[in-house]
Amino acid sequence: MISLNKKYAPLYENDSRFFIVTGGRGSSKSFGVTTFSCMLSQEVGHRILYTRATMSSAHLSIIPEFQEKIELLELADSFSTNKTEIKNTSSNSEILFRGLKASSGDQTANLKSLMGITTWVLDEAEELTDEDKFDTIQRSIRSNNKQNRIILILNPATKEHWIYKRFFESQGVEQGFNGVKGNTTYIHTSYLDNIDNLPKDYLADFRQLKINNPRKYEHIVMGGWLDKAEGVVFDNWKFGSFNPNELQTSCGMDFGFSIDPDTLTEVAIDKARMIIYVKEHIYSNGLNTPLLAQMITSKVGNKLIIADSAEPRLISDLKANGVNVRAVKKGTIESGITRMQDYQIIVEPNSKNIAKELNNYQYSDKGSKLYVDDYNHAIDGIRYNIIHHLDNPTSGQYFIS
Repeated sequence: MISLNKKYAPLYENDSRFFIVTGGRGSSKSFGVTTFSCMLSQEVGHRILYTRATMSSAHLSIIPEFQEKIELLELADSFSTNKTEIKNTSSNSEILFRGLKASSGDQTANLKSLMGITTWVLDEAEELTDEDKFDTIQRSIRSNNKQNRIILILNPATKEHWIYKRFFESQGVEQGFNGVKGNTTYIHTSYLDNIDNLPKDYLADFRQLKINNPRKYEHIVMGGWLDKAEGVVFDNWKFGSFNPNELQTSCGMDFGFSIDPDTLTEVAIDKARMIIYVKEHIYSNGLNTPLLAQMITSKVGNKLIIADSAEPRLISDLKANGVNVRAVKKGTIESGITRMQDYQIIVEPNSKNIAKELNNYQYSDKGSKLYVDDYNHAIDGIRYNIIHHLDNPTSGQYFIS
């Protein structure tokens, strides 16, 4: 039989629509929600959708976890299983397993055909970075005859993740909270809530990590949210005054596409002290060329701007509107980033978008110098400026076009 952790009682008792289940390693959060899903299927009329970002071969991965709980609940005679579904034969309720991405092999990314879902469990929810996709699915959970539940199970990521912003920051909810706020129930556990079920060597490893790497312990083990992502490209920055030594400045610019912003950053390079100072001026979407030109000149006047060379027509249009802009002669991304890593970067305190990018711009493969193409819009503009001035040390006054 299963002895249920009392922290998971709200899954059975609360009438919330949203349940946010957070925790670190060994916290039993997946165990608790899987057990609840099996128990919920005992009621007539439920269709429970259980998803991960990718879920290839569910019968080899997640379904055995459910079968284990069914055995522990002594309900094996009440369930039948195939490769993608578990059916409770006593109630005719179903648990369906799907992946959200098309790369999930034999699973389907098209969830529109899944009618009548009463509960959606999103496991490893931190891997879903598309809030619009989340809303598309959760808004389809609208049974009139049953309580509708959306359950997110996650290991907290960074505070820039939409889950943190939506369910914690905007609601004034602190990490580690257990309770109800609005239509959301929060459940947070750690290995300390499950300590009787963990082996001694497992616990010893946690205790050693707490001594050797407290930050990693708080995130990985205790389930805390990170201010800065793991594996960031730039850890050589801090907030500080912009250009205190009154160096000559110029700007870097990256152009937005679709939902990406246009960015303009003023840059001062102190080669003697190996310091780069940066200040955010523009970080906006949906600007037409005349408005963008007007904003640029109002903020930085006739300062030289080094911009993305992939948009020659836009650069020509900005020049026609009085902007002192020229295209960067691009090297490799790696060469520009390496130059930036050689300097200390000082970020003007109000430049919040630059700070957000520096905290979240990550390697996809550090050994191969590959980068995640996200959180890099202002960074790219800064990189163009650095490439231009460090590769052209005698390029002259920044105001000469």
